[in-house]
Amino acid sequence: MEREDMTFVSKLNLEMERQLLQLFPKPVKLHLLYQASMHDFSLSTNSFDKGGQFVIIVYLGRGEEARGAYLGRDRLNKYQSFFLFDLTSKQVTSIANNSEVETDEAPWTYGNAFKLRECYSHAKRLWVDFASDEAYNTGWAKESLTNRDGSLKDVEIFRVDDVGDVLLYPWREIVWNESTREELRENFVSHKVMSESLNSARVLLLGPAGAGKSSFLNSIRSVMLKRITHKSVSGAGAPDHLKKLKSSSIRAERGGHVTSLTLCEVIPLGEEEATGLSIPDARAVIKGHVPEGYRFQQGTPFSSQTIGYRAEPGIKDKIHCVLFFLDARKVTTYSDYLQKKIRILQAELHDLDVPQIVLLTHVDQVCHAVQEDVKYVYSSRTVKDKVQKAAEFVGIPVSFVLPVKNYASELSTNCNSDILLLSAVHIILQAVDDTLDDQCV
Repeated sequence: MEREDMTFVSKLNLEMERQLLQLFPKPVKLHLLYQASMHDFSLSTNSFDKGGQFVIIVYLGRGEEARGAYLGRDRLNKYQSFFLFDLTSKQVTSIANNSEVETDEAPWTYGNAFKLRECYSHAKRLWVDFASDEAYNTGWAKESLTNRDGSLKDVEIFRVDDVGDVLLYPWREIVWNESTREELRENFVSHKVMSESLNSARVLLLGPAGAGKSSFLNSIRSVMLKRITHKSVSGAGAPDHLKKLKSSSIRAERGGHVTSLTLCEVIPLGEEEATGLSIPDARAVIKGHVPEGYRFQQGTPFSSQTIGYRAEPGIKDKIHCVLFFLDARKVTTYSDYLQKKIRILQAELHDLDVPQIVLLTHVDQVCHAVQEDVKYVYSSRTVKDKVQKAAEFVGIPVSFVLPVKNYASELSTNCNSDILLLSAVHIILQAVDDTLDDQCV
C-alpha cells in the first residue's frame, strides 16, 4: 500500500489488505488518500477526481469489524463498476456486485445498502448508514453510525491503481491452487528415474555469482519441508563448501526417503576472463571425472593427473542435466565473456546429449505484479520479455527457459511460490527421463 501523505497510518493491516486485493480480477495497488480522523471527520470530495477507482473502508466501533465498497466511475460521476464487502481481521468477503449502476447522488452512496455523508448541521460529524437493500443483498441490519457516539471509529478512502504489465491471457498455463501444489509434490516424491542403474538424477547448477543457485537448492528443500530452511548461500566471499563440488540430495521430508533429484554445486561462472569455473573443470564435472568434495583451484584445471580423477566414471558419477542460472535483473547486461563461456558449454552439452535448462531468477524484482503474487509470472509482459532475452543470451529455445522465484526474505512458504518451484523440478526430471529413454533405445 502506498500513501500520498506519509503522516497517514492506515488501520488496514497487511493481511486484511492482501485478502481485499484478492477480490479484484486483476492486480491493483491502493493509495491512501483520506483518513477521517486526520481531517477532523470532515469529508471533502475536492481531494478526489470524479473519475477513477476508489475503495472506501468504514471501521466500526466494535472490535476489528469493518465494511466497505469499491467504486469505479467515469468523469461524469457515473458508476461503471462497484462491489461491497465485509472486512474483518480474519476474512474478506465480497457480498454485492453491480456493474450497471448510474447515479448523480453523493459519490459515496450505494443505494440504501451503504451511504456515507457529512452532517452539515453538526460540525465534524460523519454519518454512515447501512441497510439490507434488495438490489445489493448485503444482509446488513439497518443502522446509522456516527463518529460522535463512537460507533464509527474511522473512515479511509483509497485510490485504486492498476499494477499494469499484466497480459489479458497468460503465455503459459498453470492452475494456481493447493491441489496443484500437492499433485506436483506427490509426483516429485514418487518419481523414479528412467534407468534401472540410477536412483537419482545428478543436476549441475551453473551460473554467475548471485544468480540464485544456492538459493534454489534451499528453496526446493523449503518446499519439501514446508518451512523455510536456513542453509548458507553464496555471495561476497563464498562459503568454503561452495569452492568444492558438493552434491546435495533432496529428501521428501525431514528424515524421509531421498528423492530422485540430486543438486550439484560448484564455484560460479566468472563474468571476466580467467575468473570462476573454467570450461575444462566444468567439462570434467559433467563427464563425471571429478570426485565429490574436490576443491577447484584457480589457474590449475582439473586433469587426469589430479588426485581423485575418475578414469572411467559410471552413470551415477555423471551429470544428467545442467541448469544455467541467470538473474532477470541483469540478463541484458551480462558480459560478452560470460555469454561466450555459456555458449561453449551449451554446445558441448548438446554433443554429450545432456539436457540443459535455464532458470531465470529474481523475476519478482522486475515486475510489480509478480512481486505482489507469483501467480502473475506467466501473465507478465516484462517477465515474458526477460525470458526471451535469456533464451537469446544462451542460444536455446524459449521453452527451455523457466522463471522461478526463490525464497529469500520470507519466513514461511506459500502455495504459489511452491507451485512455480515444483513446476521447474517437474520439467527438469522430465528432461532427464526423455534423454535417458532415448539413450536406452
